[in-house]
Amino acid sequence: MSRRLAAASEEAALEQLHEAGCTDGLPVVVPTPARVERMVLASGLDGDRSLGRLGPNLGEATVEKAAVAAVMAGCLPDHFPVVVAAVRAVCDPRLDMTEVQSTTHNLGPLVVVNGPAVGACGLAVGFGALGPGHRANASIGRAVRLAMINIGGGRPGTSDMALLGHPGKFTFCLGEDEESSPWPPLHTSLGFGADQSAVTVACTEGPHSVLCFPDDDPEVYADHLLNVLAASLSGLGANNTHFARGTQVVVLNPDHAVALADVGYDRAAVALVLCERAVRTWAELATVRSRGSGINREQRDQGADAEAVVAAVSGPEALLILVAGGTGLYSAVMPSWGAGPHGNGHVTVEIDLDQACEVPGVAAAVS
Repeated sequence: MSRRLAAASEEAALEQLHEAGCTDGLPVVVPTPARVERMVLASGLDGDRSLGRLGPNLGEATVEKAAVAAVMAGCLPDHFPVVVAAVRAVCDPRLDMTEVQSTTHNLGPLVVVNGPAVGACGLAVGFGALGPGHRANASIGRAVRLAMINIGGGRPGTSDMALLGHPGKFTFCLGEDEESSPWPPLHTSLGFGADQSAVTVACTEGPHSVLCFPDDDPEVYADHLLNVLAASLSGLGANNTHFARGTQVVVLNPDHAVALADVGYDRAAVALVLCERAVRTWAELATVRSRGSGINREQRDQGADAEAVVAAVSGPEALLILVAGGTGLYSAVMPSWGAGPHGNGHVTVEIDLDQACEVPGVAAAVS
């Protein structure tokens, strides 16, 4: 269980948490026993239940410790089932959190929520969904980061070695706009039913804006959009272009998603086309990297044709395509790192919104 601290006041407790390196640099809600116990109760799980181990310290992520992070982040008890699922995801060995937290690359876990949990928690899916002003998004994503700090031990300059980082390392969470999407929800393409709730976590860079203007010809509009998305997924300075590993995320605003659907593209077809177009030639790569760099160096050393193309995406399964944000000209892509033993992929975990729990004192009060 968590070690308890003592302080003369909440103000003193907050300063103690800052001094101990237990915060993300911003003020937190002091995790008093009563607040943590209420959060644990909302999960319907025992406080000592393990959700997994979180690197690089390989700390045991119990429900109680996740509840501490959720309280500190400002979560409501209604948010906690999402936090529990997200912590399970970042503890999954396939996400390689020891390496993710230790790399010099600037990436953090993006938490995408699907299903009834989006409405139940009040998660923002539209304008500014990854920006300020949305309590559920901000606090759930922040709880995951605080768990990574205090359970996983990821602290800047000692174990978290990101050279610069990005603002998503404070909080990085949104819901998919399933109502505005022309396609079935993202999690249904990952093996879940539409009536289930799930979090999908991928460790990525921050959002890279992608601009595409409408066109009177729907086919031309869709083609232009696919081209700019593919170009953004294969930027010459992006890890994916050089390593062709890892999950990249494409967030389409509703206008862009409908523009693609109107000419017959579903999510799978979009992924296939982006894989085909997100490529660079050896001649282009030679302008930005040394002869021996990248996972394709053997081909390069063997004298590959300068005009031969190299894929920046390993396959359609390495693209998460979802709909979110306001309507307009801009969508976004989020490149990944492409390293780690499991190649920097993604993990999806079901959210349990129906845990039963006993509310202390209710029976006695009624009788």
